[in-house]
Amino acid sequence: MTMFTTSTDVSGILPDDYGPLIVQPVQRGSIAYQVSTNLGTTSTKMHVPIVTDDPSAAWVAEGAEITPDDGTLDELTITPTKIAGLTAITRELASDSSPAAAEIVGSGLARSIATRVDQAFFGAQSAPAQSGLGALSGVATVDAGSAWANLDPFLEAISNTETVGTNVTSFVANPADALLLAQLKDQTGSNRPLLGSDPTQPTRRLIHGVPLYVSPAVTAGTVWGIPRDRVLVVTREDVTLEVDKSVFFTSDRVAVKAIMRVGFGFPHAAAVQKITLGA
Repeated sequence: MTMFTTSTDVSGILPDDYGPLIVQPVQRGSIAYQVSTNLGTTSTKMHVPIVTDDPSAAWVAEGAEITPDDGTLDELTITPTKIAGLTAITRELASDSSPAAAEIVGSGLARSIATRVDQAFFGAQSAPAQSGLGALSGVATVDAGSAWANLDPFLEAISNTETVGTNVTSFVANPADALLLAQLKDQTGSNRPLLGSDPTQPTRRLIHGVPLYVSPAVTAGTVWGIPRDRVLVVTREDVTLEVDKSVFFTSDRVAVKAIMRVGFGFPHAAAVQKITLGA
């Protein structure tokens, strides 16, 4: 008897059943996706135009000639590269077409991929990983001193981005630094935290109104100030799902592999803020 993809007893292991449950959890779980502008592409490369110098305008008297001026354009090319996750599930689970069973498979792969995406985004890893913030030259650096004592360095970072025509839309810190910042009080002898909070999301911390995100992928002693419009994460729209029943033949398990292609782009490095503790 030949088994077809339309057979009801194999519907649970078809790639189409799991595809959306990989991509969406990755985007929800990855801090990189949450703090950046997300773009999708069906091409191998994405070309992003950059205006490096605006055309010059000037006051002109009535009837006078307007002096033409050209802006300066550049282009950023983002090439998404492959990140893959592999998990093993029981044949019984693979044959269960219920949403709950599919969610288990999708979540496991998504957590692994999201972790790797963040490590590359905030780090300085070698190829084939994408080049992240840790390897980015030209970022604005703010010295926070030898310890987190107040929120003045964050005010400086906010001011820096405003100077170059944008705004910090998120700060991202290592959990250890986030804890130290959360323990700062508004004055000596007070128990009131210096960090603000969002009434609609009580667990969300704010620094001068800007959300503070937490990621173990950020190096301790560093907090990134990110303007969403100047930081890009590009996802190649197709996600490859492969299912193999022979790899774990002796234990009656099924191998499920997910492959995504993700790329990073930083068209305006000077707008990105790196707040660091000194030695």
